[in-house]
Amino acid sequence: MIRVGIIGGSGYTGGELLRLFVQHPDVDVTIVTSRALDGVPVADAHRYLKGFYEVRFVNAEAKVVAEQSDVVFLAVPHGAAMGIVPDLIDEVRIIDLSADYRLGRNYAEVYGPHTDPRDAVYGLPELHPEVAHADLCANPGCYPTGAILAAAPLVKAGLVDHAVFDSKSGISGAGAAPTEASHYPNLAENVIPYQLTKHRHKAEIVQELQRLGNVAVNFTPHVIPSIRGILTTAHIFTSAELDEDRIRSLYEAFYANSPFIRFNVPSLGSVRGTNFCDLFIERDASTNRVVVISAIDNMVKGASGQAIQNMNLMFGLDETTGLWSPALSL
Repeated sequence: MIRVGIIGGSGYTGGELLRLFVQHPDVDVTIVTSRALDGVPVADAHRYLKGFYEVRFVNAEAKVVAEQSDVVFLAVPHGAAMGIVPDLIDEVRIIDLSADYRLGRNYAEVYGPHTDPRDAVYGLPELHPEVAHADLCANPGCYPTGAILAAAPLVKAGLVDHAVFDSKSGISGAGAAPTEASHYPNLAENVIPYQLTKHRHKAEIVQELQRLGNVAVNFTPHVIPSIRGILTTAHIFTSAELDEDRIRSLYEAFYANSPFIRFNVPSLGSVRGTNFCDLFIERDASTNRVVVISAIDNMVKGASGQAIQNMNLMFGLDETTGLWSPALSL
């Protein structure tokens, strides 16, 4: 059994890790930390877990967590993980769900000073199979996951001039603490665009796509009155006119060994609660534009599920272990 520790288990991503681990046959959750909820049963904070866990939150130092774990998940705010990783890195394997290690040397330009600038593997398994050998995995952001997967095959083929990503996210992406954008009267029957040209996740999209090819990237996010899910419309402008069959064959070949990529009419309901990324592709015959729609659950493939997918690879398991389940479509 893989002994799992979770640092920061009281929020949405920590709770989602715990929910998904219930059905994982090779995991034993040994320790879950929370400073504010020290001593409180995990199932009291995450009431949907009642009857599944007896473990209580503890306010423990990183070294204590390492002693009880084979892998530690960091479900902490941006800026916190860099203060924890140095105490863990020589003891256990680490999967960081914050942004602290996603951007390498470019982190400071986007988020601010970094106190522990070390290399990590970017944990998007469809692009980075080397995550299997990682000691430190930087789990991707939710918006970048859907955007990158929508465009990667065409960029890799050297066929893209520029791409425009228009993304719509459920409110859980903002975290558990209420904000103006997640307050029900502001969001109900509404769509709220924000950080129109300067969202921090753009840097991840640029980083990963430019590893594949030379491409200009534009990205604008919106919040919609949905709890879960991100639907991204990628307008991909190609350098040459492509026929439908060639486009589809590029995508099918690129994702041939990616079990969580499905070619499906995308909807948030079709991926809710799952680790799938559904893609739908249509060529605009009047211009050199390919429209690719991606749909993911921002809490699963966009966060905790992808983290478990990475863990599976890091420990030599089939990447679908504990994650292969259909959506809660309604």
